[in-house]
Amino acid sequence: MDTPWATPILYAALFIISTTAYFVYQMNSKPNSGSRIPLPPPSEIISLRIYPIKSCRGFEVHKTTLHKTGLDLDRKWMFIDAKTRNFLTIREISEMTLIDTALNAAGTELSISIQGKKDQVTIPAYPSREWLEQNTKYAKGTIWGAETDGYEYGADVNSIFTSFFGRPVSLVYKGPTPRLLAVNGAPELLGRTQNHHFADVMSLQVASQASIDELNGRLKSKGEDALTIERFRPNIVIRGGTPWEEDGWKRVRIAKPSSTGSSNPDFYQELSLPLRALQWLRGTGPLDLDVVARCARCQVPNVNPDTAVKHAKEPWDTLMKYRRVDDGGVAKYKPCFGMLCVPKNEGEVEVGMMVEVLETTDKHIYSVAKFKDL
Repeated sequence: MDTPWATPILYAALFIISTTAYFVYQMNSKPNSGSRIPLPPPSEIISLRIYPIKSCRGFEVHKTTLHKTGLDLDRKWMFIDAKTRNFLTIREISEMTLIDTALNAAGTELSISIQGKKDQVTIPAYPSREWLEQNTKYAKGTIWGAETDGYEYGADVNSIFTSFFGRPVSLVYKGPTPRLLAVNGAPELLGRTQNHHFADVMSLQVASQASIDELNGRLKSKGEDALTIERFRPNIVIRGGTPWEEDGWKRVRIAKPSSTGSSNPDFYQELSLPLRALQWLRGTGPLDLDVVARCARCQVPNVNPDTAVKHAKEPWDTLMKYRRVDDGGVAKYKPCFGMLCVPKNEGEVEVGMMVEVLETTDKHIYSVAKFKDL
């Protein structure tokens, strides 16, 4: 006769075995198998940046959660034209950078304000379904010609922004319908289906301080002011070693430095396998990113985020002279800065963690290359 506890124990054992096997497969793959570019040394995360509202001003945090959809709260909201239902972007309205966002001390409320204006609105940073049903309406909008859904706020929120934009606009919170990654993140190229919020094409952008320092050296030699990396709106900024070495990344891992002070993020290898699997399940272990494409640039970096003034030439002209490094799709005609990444697992990320390059490639081609072929 079966004991009443036998079946639950069997299921638990099978779960542990399957989870551990998957963990071993995910986390113990050999670095740089088949790569053509030598692996650079690990580099420290020096900034985490979140942009809650698409095309508006973001803020830095010391620690946050990395979801498969990107950093927590990143691009969860956007503004749309209330009549056309099309999304609004800094590409056409540089003044959007004057819209500031901030979290309260508890991290539960998002404040939205306009530089030079006294009015501001405050909304829940993590609205419940009940709150959305009572305070918004379910609606549709369009991003780059594709329809997406969301929760549209009312006049109590939108009025100050309608005045600012000079036309009826609506703030929209991401709806329940999944929005698939695009370009190299599309299922047919990435090899799996993954979603994001209101970012243009991908979940996450990683950039290097070493690369913007190199760009700033060129700008200064032309008599131009140095730029902050905010111009490029990345989510994760690493210190970097050699400028532009990120061009050749294929897979990277984010982990805490060793407790012994080593900068090697593979410290978790010292732990027992069950403990490593438990860390991975809890989201406290290493985080793996697939680096699927270079970030092909428009002229948004020409906009000064402090003033909304758009420079007629820089840094676009300088970048065009030496950063047209990708032959795929629209990237043939644009400079590249930063790398577009797709998280493979979820967990905490914080400033001071290390980014280790596991695999490199010389085959990145924007909108064309399949990830498995890199």
